[in-house]
Amino acid sequence: MAAAPPTRPALRARYDKRQLEVIEVAARVFAERGYHATSVSDLTEATGLTAGGLYHYIGSKEELLARICDALMQPLLDRAREIVATDAGPEEQLRTLLRTWVEHITIYRHHMLVFAQERHVIEHEPHWRAVRRQRKEFQELLDGLLERLEAAGEVRFGDRGVALMALLGMVNYTPQWLRPRGRLGADELADGYLDLLLGRQAA
Repeated sequence: MAAAPPTRPALRARYDKRQLEVIEVAARVFAERGYHATSVSDLTEATGLTAGGLYHYIGSKEELLARICDALMQPLLDRAREIVATDAGPEEQLRTLLRTWVEHITIYRHHMLVFAQERHVIEHEPHWRAVRRQRKEFQELLDGLLERLEAAGEVRFGDRGVALMALLGMVNYTPQWLRPRGRLGADELADGYLDLLLGRQAA
């Protein structure tokens, strides 16, 4: 277990900031080298911490992996809840959510790669239940938007469940081929995915 964080606000803010930095660096190292191939020495070298300093912020490699998953999913889920709570129509909400989702992936590309490569490490751990709940809620929010699109007569899916899985697959696979400073930005990629989903020709 990591050390208990400080209780004084200024110290806690500094602790939280450094902990996030450790998580971000670890995500990059795990993505590049693989979780099992990464040693504690690799992590201390990358973060500039001693082994004791590393465990002060993160109690173990397994906990570090779990926190990478948390940092990936929770902010996106929070934003998705906000988007579907607006008064915008279903297509506008879906476009906004897709743009937010793809931008999130570009920011957390290493986290996404680690999640895809190493999720089996924690799938049977208690922590995975929280990750599974987050993923389930996000999928339900997406499915609700697709259902509203159909109800509004804006699209007709042969099978909405298949359309949902196809959308999840398209977007979640993006980190495998996405490169920084590529030809298309996050919004352009998101709009392209939406055009494919709705069977439209890109403008």
